[in-house]
Amino acid sequence: MAKVAVLGAAGGIGQPLSLLLKANPLVTELSLYDVAPSVVGVAADLSHISTPAKTTAYKTNEDLEAALTGAHVVVIPAGIPRKPGMTRDDLFKINAGIVKTLATAAAKYCPKAFIAVISNPVNSTVPIAAEVFKQHNVYDPKRIFGVTTLDITRANTFVGQVKNADPQSIAVPVIGGHSGVTIIPILSASGHTFSDSERDALTQRIQYGGDEVVKAKDGAGSATLSMAYAGARFVNSLLEASVGKKSGVKECTFVASSEVPGLEYFSTVVELGPEGVSKIHPVPALNDFEKKLLDAAIPELKSNIAKGVEFAKASSA
Repeated sequence: MAKVAVLGAAGGIGQPLSLLLKANPLVTELSLYDVAPSVVGVAADLSHISTPAKTTAYKTNEDLEAALTGAHVVVIPAGIPRKPGMTRDDLFKINAGIVKTLATAAAKYCPKAFIAVISNPVNSTVPIAAEVFKQHNVYDPKRIFGVTTLDITRANTFVGQVKNADPQSIAVPVIGGHSGVTIIPILSASGHTFSDSERDALTQRIQYGGDEVVKAKDGAGSATLSMAYAGARFVNSLLEASVGKKSGVKECTFVASSEVPGLEYFSTVVELGPEGVSKIHPVPALNDFEKKLLDAAIPELKSNIAKGVEFAKASSA
């Protein structure tokens, strides 16, 4: 029913993400691209799993056309992972170029596909992808998404731990962006009450959860498994809403938005549909603490977005 292309399929996120997508019955073809030769083995390994999706490996730039042609969803986890002491901004120069190259191929070979960008820094890489599509005159703001779902899964998990509750019963909207102070968990909408110390600690942990994993892995990687889970959840929601025609599918995602004056992109609750973005929900009601978080996030988001737009425009000259 749907061809899904994973660009960066042999990486730390790409492999478990591809495994999870292989299990989705809505996926009939799984197109796995990576410049690493091991992508051939990844495809062979996944091909032994008894689900409908046919898996095919692609490993050169010349293969991108075949990998992308006919794709319904393109997921981009490609890039280098964070290392201890490295911020998302440190990743920019390398990952920005990777995303631009892959977005250019998608604009040429599958301009109507849904593009789900995982590569960090998402606050900048999503504007890069959008600018590339604009340059090729195929831009549709309803079809380009920044995957921020990991912030939501972290928020639900951490609240569940504090309140001794099943995290699957918790739904914390996380708005803004996908790095540090731009991550704004709306704990007031969780259905739970928190002391000031609980609120402060939870907010800090949700905003910097990635650092927790980088430190725990001690130089051996970043949040790959949890990001793969979150990425698969988002793609599965996108497929349910578009291919499966399921109504009322909602996810927080970083998209072109006018919800916050002065920002071209913002993450809030988005209803998904056959054309991608069906409805962008307004910023939820915020308490005074959350309003301060939003105020702190806006200048950082504005800078991140501008950096991506400037990179895309400068590198196309």
